[in-house]
Amino acid sequence: MGATAEQFVTNPLGTTTTIDDVISDLEFLDDWEDRYAYIIDLGKQLPSFPDDERTDENFVHGCQSQVWLTHYLDPASGRMYLLIDSDAMIVRGLAAIILVALNNQTPRELLSTDIDELFERLDLFRHISPTRGNGLRAMVGKIRDLAARETTSGEPKKI
Repeated sequence: MGATAEQFVTNPLGTTTTIDDVISDLEFLDDWEDRYAYIIDLGKQLPSFPDDERTDENFVHGCQSQVWLTHYLDPASGRMYLLIDSDAMIVRGLAAIILVALNNQTPRELLSTDIDELFERLDLFRHISPTRGNGLRAMVGKIRDLAARETTSGEPKKI
């Protein structure tokens, strides 16, 4: 059995935990060792990812680690909800930042979000390896592709 609508909409990342919360918390921390610890802790908040969603279709290519991503478009609200998982703790934390920034938006809102500006503001790319940066871009790229498909298809993904 795949992810349920409830698993998507009860995800706190991007709903009760906002990008402003994350920015504020990261700005409060003085050094990157503390920030890495915070990012890893944020990753521990990712909801469980159903085993049967770990498919080739949901696999994010371009990441150094194994990463899976699935989504649900709520037909009532038109909002897109995301679930992401990885086998690496720091990547789970980076995925959590992506969720906080992009989860619980309409596909059009998601596509208009300047995620690069956010990453620059957080100074992420200077403090993660180039391969992690490529993985971060791959996750965002897959999410943008899903959102673009949802804006043209008009058919929500069945769950």
